[in-house]
Amino acid sequence: MTHPENTPPILLVALGGNALIKKGQEGTALQQLDNLKVTLRQIARLSERYRIIITHGNGPQVGNLLLQQECCDAVPKMPLEILVAQTQGQIGYMIESTLDSELMAQNLTTRPLVSLISYVVVDEHDPAFKTPTKPIGPIYTKKQAEKGAWPFQKTARGYRRVTFSPKPITIVEKREIKQLINMGFIVICCGGGGIPVIREGRAFSGIEAVIDKDLASARLAMEVGADLFVIATDVKGVAINFGKHNQKMLRKLTRKDAQNYLKAHHFPEGSMKPKVEAALQFSSIPGKKAVIAFLEDIEKAVAGNAGTEFID
Repeated sequence: MTHPENTPPILLVALGGNALIKKGQEGTALQQLDNLKVTLRQIARLSERYRIIITHGNGPQVGNLLLQQECCDAVPKMPLEILVAQTQGQIGYMIESTLDSELMAQNLTTRPLVSLISYVVVDEHDPAFKTPTKPIGPIYTKKQAEKGAWPFQKTARGYRRVTFSPKPITIVEKREIKQLINMGFIVICCGGGGIPVIREGRAFSGIEAVIDKDLASARLAMEVGADLFVIATDVKGVAINFGKHNQKMLRKLTRKDAQNYLKAHHFPEGSMKPKVEAALQFSSIPGKKAVIAFLEDIEKAVAGNAGTEFID
């Protein structure tokens, strides 16, 4: 991972929206800001050695916004892509303000930050529009889900509302993001997988969906030439037979084994499956490294000492 004129390598860290809200928490602003401190303290230290891009999920947050507006008829209801844009501002602000404090605490005040509203192009004919698979919003009991008016799916954390999740084709602002990181900015972008848009001639039009942030992050990492891709989540890494008595955590995962485990349905839709797919996409490029790791282990994962590393 060498660069001309000793330019630092590019590290893209994808933070899960669920990582901002720990299990059992309500998800208040104070809780989310507090949860970010441990994660962003690590990223602040890593900024001394890497050019950094931070992406983030928005599953709980966009689902909560959807629920809030469905409970109120006093104001016009906004489409899902507008709510994704709202969460980009909401979570971007929380990440930027917390990271700024951590940088100052470490006397790294020369690191400029920017949060960027990001569009991601999808195909309006993507078969994903036939079946909702992406979990959003709060966690429900089985009884609550059975009474709900929307489609639900059982996840490792409980029952959650699901929506359409098309595959990302390209990040519209990839050139601007590359230019900003080359100028020394830490860039926060592709929030919630980006605002989903379809092409209409030379213009773009929003579409009702939520893009998986890990797949969008992998696409961005490839388009800007990142060297290292870390998916930071609320588990230690990739496991087969997850939640069963014979669960096995995988420290190293070959691309061939990962593909076989995907075919054997070891990784659930809307959670670990897209993470593994994203890591596979990025690690297919020679010399590139992808790791899925626990939020508190980002530095260890970068050093090769934690998480699940994808290898040939």
